[in-house]
Amino acid sequence: MIGYGQDANQIFIIDFGLSKKYKDLKTNKHIPLKKGKSLTGTARYASINAHLGYEQSRRDDLESVSYILIYLYKGNLPWQGIQAKDKVEKYKKIAEHKISQETKSSLKDLPSNYI
Repeated sequence: MIGYGQDANQIFIIDFGLSKKYKDLKTNKHIPLKKGKSLTGTARYASINAHLGYEQSRRDDLESVSYILIYLYKGNLPWQGIQAKDKVEKYKKIAEHKISQETKSSLKDLPSNYI
């Protein structure tokens, strides 16, 4: 989306595909954490918590944006191209790679404002 008025020079990225309310409208309290969820979205950009079965929230959006920025800067992500016998194994390997020290060391060449 492109802003208007004072924000006419701003571009806003939106995707409401997985959106939901994070506050209970009756109690005005944050919804409870749910575990045991299946991965929703693209595994390449999914947060570690999403891989681990936690319900996604705003924190996961920020992590996913960081993966997009890394992709835009480097042209690929360290876990791209992982081969597996099926989707479940592939998602597990991607999660392990995201958590690993190997991934952290492969991102050391990013500009300081990325880290």
